[in-house]
Amino acid sequence: MKLLIVIVNYRVPQLTIDCLHSVAQEILSIPGAQVAVCENASGDDSAERIQKAIAQNGWGSWCSLTVNASNLGFTGGNNVILKPAMHSVSPPQYFLLLNPDTVVRPNALKALLEFMDQHLKVGISGCRLEAPDGLAHRSAFRFQSPASEFENNIRLGLVTRLLSRWVVAPPVRNEIFQTDWVAGACMMIRREVLRDVGFLDEDYFTYFDDCDFCFNAQRRGWSTWYVPTGTVVHLEGQSSGVTGKHARRLPPYYFEARRRYFLKNHSAFYAAMADIGQITGQALWRLRIVLTGREDTSPPNYLGDSIRQSVFMKGFKPNRVANPTPMPKEARDNF
Repeated sequence: MKLLIVIVNYRVPQLTIDCLHSVAQEILSIPGAQVAVCENASGDDSAERIQKAIAQNGWGSWCSLTVNASNLGFTGGNNVILKPAMHSVSPPQYFLLLNPDTVVRPNALKALLEFMDQHLKVGISGCRLEAPDGLAHRSAFRFQSPASEFENNIRLGLVTRLLSRWVVAPPVRNEIFQTDWVAGACMMIRREVLRDVGFLDEDYFTYFDDCDFCFNAQRRGWSTWYVPTGTVVHLEGQSSGVTGKHARRLPPYYFEARRRYFLKNHSAFYAAMADIGQITGQALWRLRIVLTGREDTSPPNYLGDSIRQSVFMKGFKPNRVANPTPMPKEARDNF
């Protein structure tokens, strides 16, 4: 198999179906491509609606549906598909992790495949992500650091200029270039990377898993590239509500994932410095709001949550991120 596209649905069946409609326009032009949808125990009629759409649109020859008994998060939901595919007699050459809240533009998949075929030492690639109106999202990133945590939270132009080499989300560029990591909303992975790195770390549940995966791929010699010749529309935050224009208070599992990323991949001292950078930057930002009366665009309770969820309050062990969704009774009975 040339390509396996993995889509994890959680309570957004119509968006998943819309995504499949966009993929259907591209899939026939890629010989040996398949799509696997994982329904991640949404607790609604997602499975029935998606299966019905597959049957009614005649997608059964290239699209399959797997239904989980419990919500395994973004990482576990993807791994439900990735693991058996990698352990098969003939694993796919490439895997594409694709969010359900995306719409694939014409030739986007072919652009990523052609780039990967031409650059055999590249392990991971990501395309241009944009809003429905065509405005590009920042989707090629640098790894987080204490400096970046301070810069991101203080939101001061002078600091951004001084720390420009550490800015996590630099301005959008239109050319192909190597980057530290790309958004998991559309991430193409070479088979050999999964062989060398392993699967997504299910101890994250969701958030920071894409950054973590690219970080560990880089440690093993695999580079990540941004390929804007392929474009995918991303309707941010539709499943979680954490990102997007109307972001709510960040949930504990977001901070737990952030803490795990720093403690797992760096030292305790590095994680502590990252928290100091975040808290100090956010405190100075709050002071500016008080002094200037400007609007606070931070998530509600962000400074207090950053302190409560820091390594100073939670400890220096990279714990597993707790599953924030209750396990259904039928899943508990079979656990």
